[in-house]
Amino acid sequence: MEMNRDTRDRIFAAASQLYEAAGREAFPTVDAVRKTVKVNMNDASAGMKEWRRAQTAQAAPIAVQVPEAVQQLHSQGLAALWQAAVDQANESLRAAQAGWEAERAELDALNKQLGEAYDAQTVELDALQAKVTEAAELRDAAIENARVLDEQLDDTKRRLSTAEARTVEIERRAGELRAELNHAHQEAARLRGELAAAQQAATAAGGQVEALRGELATVRAKAEVEAEAHQEQRKTAAQEAARQAERFTKMQAERDDARKAVQAERDEARKAVTDAQREAAQAREEAATLRGELRAVQDQRKELMETLKPSNDKAQAGAGKSKN
Repeated sequence: MEMNRDTRDRIFAAASQLYEAAGREAFPTVDAVRKTVKVNMNDASAGMKEWRRAQTAQAAPIAVQVPEAVQQLHSQGLAALWQAAVDQANESLRAAQAGWEAERAELDALNKQLGEAYDAQTVELDALQAKVTEAAELRDAAIENARVLDEQLDDTKRRLSTAEARTVEIERRAGELRAELNHAHQEAARLRGELAAAQQAATAAGGQVEALRGELATVRAKAEVEAEAHQEQRKTAAQEAARQAERFTKMQAERDDARKAVQAERDEARKAVTDAQREAAQAREEAATLRGELRAVQDQRKELMETLKPSNDKAQAGAGKSKN
């Protein structure tokens, strides 16, 4: 395939520039020209061969007149003329052989340079392939880490959702307990009212008992004087006094039971509110911890994606260079 003229001109320009930079002491190598122009090895090799031939070619005019030696020997006869012609031919042959040897040496040097350039390019390709393989491994590891982080993120989201639902449930339960506590307070207030009424009734009953006792004493005094006449009245009075005493004792017992029930309801309500507040605080702490874990996972994922991006760019650039 014939080389592109633009590629040939660029190779010639780069070779001439490197040749001048070296002080015209040595021709530039094929690999140096290839790296400067950024072409493939085949184009660089073909272009440098042509450039070297252009540098070594010399325009020598063809002899169109008889050499001076032949003219001097012309008079000495045909033998001397023939000998001069043979000498001239041998000299031309030796010059041609020297040119051939020089061109062969140039070709050998060029082939050596090509071999070294191919070896260097092979080393570069192996190193590039190793980098591409490493980048692929890093990419696979990063993808696996991203997958693990996604799973952790999903798990954290589920835990956060559960904690939030639990917090809502606890807050709802706390509201219900507050309502129950308020109801208990109202019930306690009602019981306190009833207790006060019961105490007032007990006080009144106590007054009545005292009055009955006074009446009983009076009745007894009268009974002692009129025992037989008032026997039935004494019996009735005693029964009434016993009923009043029994009623007073029963009201005191009911008062004590009411006090115990109110106190028990107060203690239970306080304990329920304390437990609800403790559970709500624990749920808030768990929700805050899960939110922190969620933010940490998102930050790790972002850093991982930023680390993965340069590796992919290097791998793509290396693949493009290996194709050239």
